[in-house]
Amino acid sequence: QVQLVESGGGLVQAGGSLRLSCAASGSMFNINTMGWYCQAPGKQRELVASITSIGSTNYADSVKGRFTISRDNAKNTVYLQMNSLKSEDTAVYYCNAKGIGRTVFGAWGPFESWGQGTQVTVSS
Repeated sequence: QVQLVESGGGLVQAGGSLRLSCAASGSMFNINTMGWYCQAPGKQRELVASITSIGSTNYADSVKGRFTISRDNAKNTVYLQMNSLKSEDTAVYYCNAKGIGRTVFGAWGPFESWGQGTQVTVSS
């Protein structure tokens, strides 16, 4: 019952920057962790970065020093600032959220939601 809407993908030249945004809506008690995953053609979806409600962050080694994840708890929104983009960053980026929300049965329970994905293409 929690929906995630992403924005900010697109086409950029190598060395450029993009900022992704993801807003959560629905019946939520809290969102513990929000994160970004990417999936390139023929590859598995993998974690790019995540952030907890108190600001603890985790990054994939491949993006450390180039990407920054942040969140606005009041807006239930997570951001991914991507700098110094490389062609190997090309992928569909998915927003993910985990927390406590209203289930389809009306009770509170754990949830995990995914966004629809946004394409990031880096040209070399």
